[in-house]
Amino acid sequence: MACRIEWLYRDPFEKYQLKFDRVEKDFLTSEELAALEQKHLLLPRLSVVRDIFVFACYTGLAFVDVMELTPGNLVKGQDGGLWIKTFRQKTTIPVNVPVLNEPERLLTKYKGNVRAAASGTIFPKLSNQKMNSYLKELAELCGINKVLTFHMARHTFATTVTLVNGVPIETVSKLLGHTSMRSTQVYAKVIERKVSEDMAALKGKLKGRCVA
Repeated sequence: MACRIEWLYRDPFEKYQLKFDRVEKDFLTSEELAALEQKHLLLPRLSVVRDIFVFACYTGLAFVDVMELTPGNLVKGQDGGLWIKTFRQKTTIPVNVPVLNEPERLLTKYKGNVRAAASGTIFPKLSNQKMNSYLKELAELCGINKVLTFHMARHTFATTVTLVNGVPIETVSKLLGHTSMRSTQVYAKVIERKVSEDMAALKGKLKGRCVA
């Protein structure tokens, strides 16, 4: 702006280049996700938080998008199945996600929930601060040695739920509502690890069958 209104004759940042450090995106393994799903919880507040978090693990939705989901976002897709159709609040990009068995079970469970009905949403509303605070309690109860935050649900969907199970990265990118494939490619290392594990298992099976 200073250059445009001639306060400056040259942009002092013209040759400056930003550098970004890639951050490791932590996620739950299939064993950790199962431990969370199967844990018997006595406190209702933790049960609600666990359900909302697991729902996000199977849909890839961000916290604010899950909290704003209404029955109007649930539609019948061309395949006859239940779909979630919404827009990412962060980018306003449309997101269409087919509902898998586990999230469908949770949708049924919270149908008619008094707290959710009061706000017109699918799930009872919580603040992000409370959610993350309760998630730390859940991690401890379930023996998960990771700093559990809600955003980890999105990473778990991208890795453990989809990529590791053979869903193409292009499809995952679409499901996450990414505007660029580069945003999704940070999860590609999971595919490499899966290939490595599969080949190690194959190596074990073929051991002793080599002909001299």
